[in-house]
Amino acid sequence: MAGSGEGGAVRWFDRATSAADQWPLDRLLAAKDGRRISVVVPARNEAPTIAEIVGRLRADLVDAVPLVDELVVIDSDSSDGTAALAAASGATVHAAREIRPDLGGHPGKGEALWKSQFVTTGDVLVFIDADLTSWGTHFVTGLLGPLLTDPAVELVKGFYDRVLDDGSGRHAPQGGRVTELVARPLLNLRWPELARVVQPLGGEWAIRRRTFAELAVPTGYGVELATLLAVYERSGLDAIAQVDLGSRAHTHQSVHDLGLMAAELLAVALRRLGPDVEAADLWQIDRALDPPWRARPVPLVERPPFVTLEAADAPAG
Repeated sequence: MAGSGEGGAVRWFDRATSAADQWPLDRLLAAKDGRRISVVVPARNEAPTIAEIVGRLRADLVDAVPLVDELVVIDSDSSDGTAALAAASGATVHAAREIRPDLGGHPGKGEALWKSQFVTTGDVLVFIDADLTSWGTHFVTGLLGPLLTDPAVELVKGFYDRVLDDGSGRHAPQGGRVTELVARPLLNLRWPELARVVQPLGGEWAIRRRTFAELAVPTGYGVELATLLAVYERSGLDAIAQVDLGSRAHTHQSVHDLGLMAAELLAVALRRLGPDVEAADLWQIDRALDPPWRARPVPLVERPPFVTLEAADAPAG
């Protein structure tokens, strides 16, 4: 495999890592070369943040310059007006469960990203989380740079310092709790070349449509890890690039919610290492409850590769 071994991983990091400011708009517009770009924002109950995210993306990258061709929000069962706010701010909004209802529906981020393939036409798909509170439109331009300028690159991961949610405004150079306690140890032990991906679970990433269409997609939070592993196994380390986006702030989740995410990531890894993982519940203890435990199903469903479906109404890619 390209770049195998520790030396190869070091060379890959030096070669494949760039900063967002290395990809100015004029350079991207010159490199676009007729390709269509779709920005997809999966959202569930993100009314406090979705209007600003959509509005800034629309103003800077759709209206001001002809870079982004589609700005799409995939709404996952929101009950707080997220969809209406996104539409009023300039996005095309689709309810995830109303996209190809004949295929059924599942809750989860991966489901939204998988279904976005039916309602977008971009040759390049850029995914941006909907809960960002400190960010910039350079998130999109930075992610596009390697894909528009290097035909060997199939997947671009964003990375950043996290702004701590303790009110201090301090930056944390490490990844999040699930990244450092689950994803990075897994990668080090089984896929060590990928340990140099700074934010393997980061929600800001971009991929070629033709590549994403050939991948199985977990319906929940396992989508980022599954995509990273799939591109690496199929095409090698040189098909992956990463871009420093600066800093990022977003809403934070409870430890119990992170535990469910961790269980899903372990299932993604185990499925790729051996026999399939059977459906299971994650038992969690909360002494504020009576009785003090609850069982939550671990999302294990994976959608098949898009190209395997007979989707006559799907856009060509």
